[in-house]
Amino acid sequence: MQVVNADSIPALTLGGYGEASYTRNFYSDRWQRYTNATKYRHDDSHGRFDIPHAVFYVGYYFGKGWTFGSEIEFEHGGTESAVEMEAEETGEYENEIERGGEVALEQFWLQKSFSSALNIRAGHIIVPVGMTNQYHLPTEFFTVFRPEGENTIFPCTWHETGISIWGRWRSWRYEAQFLPGLDADRFDSEGFISGGAGSPYEFKIANSYAGLLRVDNYSVRGLRLGMTGYYGHSFNNSLTKNTKYQDYKGAVTIGTFDFQYRNASLIVRGNFDWAHLDDSDIITKFNKSMPAASPSPKTAVASDAVATGLEAGYDVLSLRRGTVAHERRLYIFGRYEYYDSMAQVEDEIMDYGWCGKKRMAVGFNYYPLNEIVIKGEFSKRFYTSQYNNEPSVSLGVAWAGFFK
Repeated sequence: MQVVNADSIPALTLGGYGEASYTRNFYSDRWQRYTNATKYRHDDSHGRFDIPHAVFYVGYYFGKGWTFGSEIEFEHGGTESAVEMEAEETGEYENEIERGGEVALEQFWLQKSFSSALNIRAGHIIVPVGMTNQYHLPTEFFTVFRPEGENTIFPCTWHETGISIWGRWRSWRYEAQFLPGLDADRFDSEGFISGGAGSPYEFKIANSYAGLLRVDNYSVRGLRLGMTGYYGHSFNNSLTKNTKYQDYKGAVTIGTFDFQYRNASLIVRGNFDWAHLDDSDIITKFNKSMPAASPSPKTAVASDAVATGLEAGYDVLSLRRGTVAHERRLYIFGRYEYYDSMAQVEDEIMDYGWCGKKRMAVGFNYYPLNEIVIKGEFSKRFYTSQYNNEPSVSLGVAWAGFFK
């Protein structure tokens, strides 16, 4: 969410978004299901309730072009911990975790707006790599959960402390950012670089830096075209490096393209993302050598990852009302995507075939109001023949909007 400089907006802005979901997965939930697929081929299905995201937004317009924005996010219900005295254990105090999840300050920034074409923002900001990071509200995608490909290989929602210069001029919008580089210690096989934006410490290591440029075009009515380029070093952003690795940079290069076409009845969205990691073989060796207590996943890392997807939804209620716009909408949609967090690996790195996934989904999005959506879908992941496909059914309800 972005607050713009306009005299008509209220000084205080409150809002947010949230999702609640239920899924029944018709495949094994054993972690060994890829290493020994035959053994777990006929396991029972399993179900899960979840609150993937609950986000609350507070913004304030000070005047004279100065704006403050903030978001706090609770993922998967947040965390619950408590200190308790156990009568069964001679009155000892114990720390207990009652619920998993994460709590994160997703945005916290100040912005000076000189015009619609020039805004400077500094603080904790969203990094708009790809379509999902830029458009991550649950009313901005059809599936019950965020599109899997980008949500797997990139941090999502990606947020860093940095500086952004952005604006819109005629049919163009641009955004350039200066950021800390990712942390290669946190890269892994299944998630590629997705863990690298976080920090297990009380600070974000910034020995190396990164830059980003995103450009969107709106020249054709109803059509948005977007491209992102990102480059930054990652291997030096660690507390445990030594002179042996000083010549390795772990450069991360990302290029993305995405689009959306929308009219009164139809929405079509698509994306293609490619990412490359230099020195992935050295990073793999280093991470695997880290001590057991380190926060590194200590798994192999690929040199390249890809994610591509296409989804389309048609508002069947428009067949009755014609082209007249209305809040109440019912989209029937389909989505197909392919992503691989190990699309290419160095010679000495084992390529895990199960990291390459094809996924299809069909379902509905019902909007009783513009800010509220009820979702349902059947989806299935397809693997190469030695692995078991993964079908599931999901239901969800979500909202996104402003209270004031």
